[in-house]
Amino acid sequence: MEITHPGRSLSCIIAVALSTLASAQAPLPYSNLDLSFEARAKDLVSRMTSDEKISQLMNNAPAIPRLDVPAYEWWNEGLHGVARAGVATVFPQAIGLAATFDLPLMHEVATAISDEARAKHHEFLRHDERRRYQGLTYWSPNINIFRDPRWGRGQETYGEDPYLTSRMGVEFVKGLQGDDPKYLKLVATAKHFAVHSGPEADRHHFDARPSERDLFETYLPAFQALVQEGKAASVMGAYNRINGESGSASQRLLQDILRRDWGFQGYVVSDCASIDDIYKNHKIVATPEEAAALGVTKGCDLECGNTYKSLRGALDQGLLKEQDLDVALTRLMTARFRLGMFDPPERVAFARIPYSENESPAHDALARRTAQASIVLLKNNGILPLSKASIKTVGVIGPNSDELMTLLGNYYGVPSKPVTILAGIRAAVAPGTIVLTSRGTELVEGRQDPRAVPPIESSALHPKAGSTESGLLGEYFKGRDFNSPPIYTRVDPTVLFRWDRRSPTTDAEARGEVSAEKAMPVDNFSVRWSGVLVPPSSGRYKISLAGDDGFRLDIDGKRVIDQWTTTTGTRIEAVSLDLVGGQAYPIKLEYFEDVRDSEIRLGWEKDTGKTPFEESIEIAKKSDVVVFVGGLTADVEGEEMRVSYPGFAGGDRTDISLPAPQDKLLRALQATGKPVVLVLTAGSALGIEWATKTLPAVVLAWYPGQQGGNAVADILFGDANPSGRLPVTFYKSVEQLPAFDDYGMQGRTYRYFKGEPLFPFGFGLSYTKFEYSNVSVDRREASKRDVIRVSADLRNSGTRSGSEVSQLYVRPTGLSPDSPLRELRGFSRTFLKAGESKRISFELRPDRDFLRYHAELSGLGVAAGEYEIQIGASSQDTRLKQLIQIRP
Repeated sequence: MEITHPGRSLSCIIAVALSTLASAQAPLPYSNLDLSFEARAKDLVSRMTSDEKISQLMNNAPAIPRLDVPAYEWWNEGLHGVARAGVATVFPQAIGLAATFDLPLMHEVATAISDEARAKHHEFLRHDERRRYQGLTYWSPNINIFRDPRWGRGQETYGEDPYLTSRMGVEFVKGLQGDDPKYLKLVATAKHFAVHSGPEADRHHFDARPSERDLFETYLPAFQALVQEGKAASVMGAYNRINGESGSASQRLLQDILRRDWGFQGYVVSDCASIDDIYKNHKIVATPEEAAALGVTKGCDLECGNTYKSLRGALDQGLLKEQDLDVALTRLMTARFRLGMFDPPERVAFARIPYSENESPAHDALARRTAQASIVLLKNNGILPLSKASIKTVGVIGPNSDELMTLLGNYYGVPSKPVTILAGIRAAVAPGTIVLTSRGTELVEGRQDPRAVPPIESSALHPKAGSTESGLLGEYFKGRDFNSPPIYTRVDPTVLFRWDRRSPTTDAEARGEVSAEKAMPVDNFSVRWSGVLVPPSSGRYKISLAGDDGFRLDIDGKRVIDQWTTTTGTRIEAVSLDLVGGQAYPIKLEYFEDVRDSEIRLGWEKDTGKTPFEESIEIAKKSDVVVFVGGLTADVEGEEMRVSYPGFAGGDRTDISLPAPQDKLLRALQATGKPVVLVLTAGSALGIEWATKTLPAVVLAWYPGQQGGNAVADILFGDANPSGRLPVTFYKSVEQLPAFDDYGMQGRTYRYFKGEPLFPFGFGLSYTKFEYSNVSVDRREASKRDVIRVSADLRNSGTRSGSEVSQLYVRPTGLSPDSPLRELRGFSRTFLKAGESKRISFELRPDRDFLRYHAELSGLGVAAGEYEIQIGASSQDTRLKQLIQIRP
């Protein structure tokens, strides 16, 4: 007898059951490795609730366990090395990378950074760590145009030229994202789209209004190159408005230009809290719901911040549709799929990069080689290179001579063995050569510099009386309550910490030495150090503490320093005590960190009765040569700083001169009659006209990274030949510049500046000489799709091997008032032995290299006319010229 179900046969029921069972066993589409990443992302998004979708549109995205979606923090930094994630190789700051004018080297550096980023990420995952600065989506590079030297964040960029920025940026993106045909190594983010370069203090409410010509010819080209050629997977919007629209919610920039015209397929992220600015500061809309809806509907897929929490209310108010959320989130999840986050690790080759790649010897060597290539010799009357054989005493003087921050710039990682310039010189001099040193002066007027506090040597510190172990017992607490047991304990050889936006246990977590339960927070923590202090000799000691935020110090049972309050920057407190050599003094230091920029430093020095200024003059008189190391650090130029000094305002500069205390000391050193070599560290141009005219040599080291001290010494003593070139114009003073908040390009950069610069764009000297000759152009007339090949002979006519950066510029012969004077359209770094020659060549394409804004096109088009091709060593040192005609 056949058993039936109403309307169905038994065989039908069995078939349905088997089908259901098969479906249950089959992977869901988003887990199906055979589908495209976008198809998988769409399927995953379709299974989320509205609230789950909203939660994923902010940088700190929580887990969705029911869908096997792990938590993910999108915020990671890597301008010149993996930043804020503990120990990592620190390469020269971005502006120094640009000064190399070396595309293969740039790609090599970016590849090393992405190797370390991948290795760190997977090591964090092995310990179930998924916090900020531990992911794979990197908010680099910064390709804004460094249009004005006063901008403190200009150090993060590749300089003032759109072409150089494009070429260097494309290589950086390719190095970060890798060359796997399926998976991304990292996500690179081109920022800040598209018109953003100060003033920092105004960025949350300022409206930049460039002309259409400047927008298309200066501010947009690098972004277009990185999106279309570099295939950057992400773009970050800007804080400020651009012609009335928020940079993070602009219909024209994000939807019309970026997606429609350029075909961008990736995702857009806001700058942090810039969605807040839409209603709080720009007043474009009135409520957070309207701001959040505007961001999503205008193309900002991911918010760095929390205003997108208001998307729930925006949905309820009908300000956007759930489909708008789906579009944004599908882009984000596609990126996570492309990174291999939902696939077995064995399928993703990048997941197998070993942790040993992090700050490997090869990367350390690359950091030194890159720093050498970035250093620019600005002046040399023959004193350089210094002779190791003849120099018996070197005076190394200046606030940046033994300063870690001169190496790092901003957005940096932590090098385990950084080499300051003083350390590099000490390692480079001949055996028996005496190196004398003094800071001499503060970095800038009115700044208490914590690096003026010489650290207490570990040999004078012990965790308990009678111990032979060096250092103090460090007990680490969450919050400021010392009554509960510490969550982490270790012996710290010295109290010399600058955690910035890292946890004190970040490095130990990455090595697996600290569990998640014992991990310290980034903010709101405290530390107690205790032990004994044993002076090496009797005398009066000045004991100092530098810290941000609160600190208090007990010595021999007495409270000698007490500053248990928050601060807006690092402060220094000191006390003078008479101490007996060899006697053990009980010591206890307590410190708490509130938010951001954590730093604590315990130091001492014996009272000599002389000021640092007086010490420096005495040292100069005893020395055969003086190396003065000055300039700036990222403590005074940078991003939206809370403390300002004379000549500085919130991280920007109001004056580009060498800071007054340094200028005073430098002149006094020169007056001793001893030769003074000026070594500058900075992320921007300095108006050093007096020094250039008066001193025998000037060397620009930028912020040269962890091997910066060795690289500078290599240049000073001739172990390397300087070959860096200026990616920015050096002006004599701010009087040569238009107003800082004027985004028009006229009067700015080598392309439009008609005055006399201190040093021109592309400038840099060598210890050898190069000659150019025999220029040839394979066609004198060209139309839109033609290729023009330009060649010349380059000869090293000097006595040393070295590298020349040959530069090709184009100049329209019929200059209109708004025409650029000349524009870089090619560069080539060539190494030549003494007496060697090579043929160098460039390619020009009218549809890429001869573009101008056309109002009738509402964009760029080929500009017909006659042009002069110029080849030479800088924008103002062109040796060879040829005329060509570009047809429509």
